[in-house]
Amino acid sequence: MPLISVTSDPASLSLVAVGEYPVPVERLWAAWTDPRQLERFWGPPQWPATFTRHDVRVGGRSEYEMTGPAGQRSRGYWVFDEVVAARTLRVRDGFRHEDGTDNAELPGTSMTLAFESTPTGSRFVATSTFPSLEAMEQLVAMGMMEGLREALSQLDDTLSDLRAASSERTELELLDDTHVRIRRVVRGSIDVVWRAHHEPALMRRWMLGPEGWTLPVCEVAAEVGATYRYEWESAADGSRFGFTGELCESEPPRRSVTTERMIGMDGPGTVNELQLAPRAGGRTEITLTITYPTREVRDFVLATGMVDGMEASYARLEGVFGAP
Repeated sequence: MPLISVTSDPASLSLVAVGEYPVPVERLWAAWTDPRQLERFWGPPQWPATFTRHDVRVGGRSEYEMTGPAGQRSRGYWVFDEVVAARTLRVRDGFRHEDGTDNAELPGTSMTLAFESTPTGSRFVATSTFPSLEAMEQLVAMGMMEGLREALSQLDDTLSDLRAASSERTELELLDDTHVRIRRVVRGSIDVVWRAHHEPALMRRWMLGPEGWTLPVCEVAAEVGATYRYEWESAADGSRFGFTGELCESEPPRRSVTTERMIGMDGPGTVNELQLAPRAGGRTEITLTITYPTREVRDFVLATGMVDGMEASYARLEGVFGAP
């Protein structure tokens, strides 16, 4: 059973969407809380969505953009005000400018998602509430109602694929000329995986890339504004390479943002956003979004075998720290 209805009620300043599906409520919940599954239906078919952040916790934030058929972009965000697993999500939904800042010129909404089990599976009821009648009329005129109906009509296909959306190998996605996203699900709790990324004694046990390398220099930035320095050494010939940069943002145990520049190389470096999200079965999804200065730099770095080296490290992380 797909999407049942999308209705508006100007009297209560609300728009309500209802869907029923032959899957357990936990499966329906996962479709809304796993960003890779959410991308498959949040946004009409001609305006697919990409979530660059999806921090499902009270006070957490999601950021996404939808890309139109001619390359147009519409950016939005959610801020989570209530999260009750498999029962309730309540978010503030708004727009963002091209530079990523919040766009207060366009009205936002408050959206509450209620989940419940049914005799044949599960149901969600999504209620969007507008701040005023004028705001409601403006957003409906912008196509919100039709867009929501087209977007949620894709949820049926998403739920019919019962495979886990997260891969157990490192995946690379080219978002555009200067942005890539790297994902890996590993065994281990979010707290353990965060520590493994930020404690030198632990980092030296797994963050080594291919076999035959060590991490003799591991100076971690302990606070925002501090610098870090990592240097790897080859056991075969003693050659070294490394990176340095600054810690720009830190939200343990879920998110950090750093700059990165290769030691000894001139020119601009990258901006790296690390996000960790808990997954079922005591696992954690690692998402690394990298912003390169140019497409040429992006292609040069990827051609070095960076992703293969990261997979070797993540596999080692599972063996050292992961739960059985």
